[in-house]
Amino acid sequence: MAAAIELIGITKRFPGVVANDSVNLVVEEGEIHAICGENGAGKSTLMKILYGMIQPDEGVMRVEGQEVRFASPLDAIAAGIGMVHQHFMLADQLTVLENVILGAEPTRSGGRIDFDSAEQEFRRVAEAYGLVVDPDDLVEELEVGERQRVEIIKVLFRGARILILDEPTAVLVPHEVEELFRNMRELKEEGSTLLFIDHKLDEVLAIADTITVLRDGKTVATVKPEEVTAHDLAELMVGSDLPTPEAGESTVRDEIALEVADLTVQDEDEREVVHSVSFQVHKGEVLGIAGVEGNGQAELIEALIGITPAASGRISMDGTDITNLSVRARRELGLGYIPQDRHREGLLLPSPLWENAALGHQTKPPYAKGIWIDRKGARERTEEIVAEFDVRTPGVDTPAHALSGGNQQKLIVGREMVAEPSVLIAGHPTRGIDVGAQAAVWDDIREARRAGMATLLVSADLDELIGLSDRIVVMLRGRLVATLDPKSVTPRELGAHMTGANGGADA
Repeated sequence: MAAAIELIGITKRFPGVVANDSVNLVVEEGEIHAICGENGAGKSTLMKILYGMIQPDEGVMRVEGQEVRFASPLDAIAAGIGMVHQHFMLADQLTVLENVILGAEPTRSGGRIDFDSAEQEFRRVAEAYGLVVDPDDLVEELEVGERQRVEIIKVLFRGARILILDEPTAVLVPHEVEELFRNMRELKEEGSTLLFIDHKLDEVLAIADTITVLRDGKTVATVKPEEVTAHDLAELMVGSDLPTPEAGESTVRDEIALEVADLTVQDEDEREVVHSVSFQVHKGEVLGIAGVEGNGQAELIEALIGITPAASGRISMDGTDITNLSVRARRELGLGYIPQDRHREGLLLPSPLWENAALGHQTKPPYAKGIWIDRKGARERTEEIVAEFDVRTPGVDTPAHALSGGNQQKLIVGREMVAEPSVLIAGHPTRGIDVGAQAAVWDDIREARRAGMATLLVSADLDELIGLSDRIVVMLRGRLVATLDPKSVTPRELGAHMTGANGGADA
């Protein structure tokens, strides 16, 4: 029987870099096949080639034994390949069913959409693969795990037999990961082939039938999970042991760096999304905020940085009331910010690195002289960031979009750290980056913590929260419902607090 996917000698070059260098990959029909590697190893490029988003310079692709060359994702879809992207491609204002059929609408005579037959097919697919979601729900009202199920149904609705999942667990809490893995096994049992990218090596070992490791654009190993450990995979990926997010000895000082008192935040419809939240972060402390996405963490961050105004309450930094200050004023007072979404909030992707390094700091030296941008100073500082934070790039004039995700993140972290902020708001600082880049970010936060920086850490990675934090507070439905000791809490216990499964606790 022919393999579901065969990639032979796939090579893709971009200016200054070979993203894929004669990559070979064989994915057997009906298996769950994981692709691991550092950011910049060529995983995403390879998946984009397989899905028709870009074309290879060299090499051969076969799907179910037939040689193919895809000019666009439409060709890949026609060949039975579907892709679930890490950043969901859903329209919030539409229903689940409307999102699933968007672009593939069944029609009646006269061109009208046949919603009845669409819903029948939707329910058949959902039930066949154990994907529980209501077709009439609005997407904006769904939790993250439910949105992911909608994306999977969407590709199955289009007839996909081979599914590519890009970082499918990046935004999920433990119980949602377990549900996803059940769905993946059900898909496999029904005959689907799954190819997925994941940086969490324990998850790869738990779910994959076969694991292929890429490094520097090359295939370095294809192994079975029973043959290797997480440490073995980490060494194959980066040539070193698996890092752990350990905070070390306490560096917490008496001085309060950030104080939030009775903060309430409303959304654009004047619904309260953050309810009377109060907490303090001391100098030298990392306060972790845990919560399933959609429980007010994003709105809390936006209020602290100044993007969204507070409906009521008070925010102070180093004793100064910043509640009504602009984003710029807060930044100039020493508020650092690692945004939750590096592409939407953290970078100007078409712009060169030196311009991106100045973002948020463009009013102060060395990026500015008076009211003017200091290009020489900005370029020199960017070169320092590139060297100190190991941002792998041909040069500071390289556009941000040309960097891998991990190197983009290291640039953002470096941009904030060299400014020596008093308080750092870190939103999912290691989301979607590999173990090497992850370890570098952890080291940066630990070093700044020792120097006295206060950090508010929001992360969906529970091991990261437990490892880096001095205290953890849990956010549920816009309220702080528990305060936990990271030295004693387990990821499963933390997950239970996040979902309210434990009945809640006193904050």
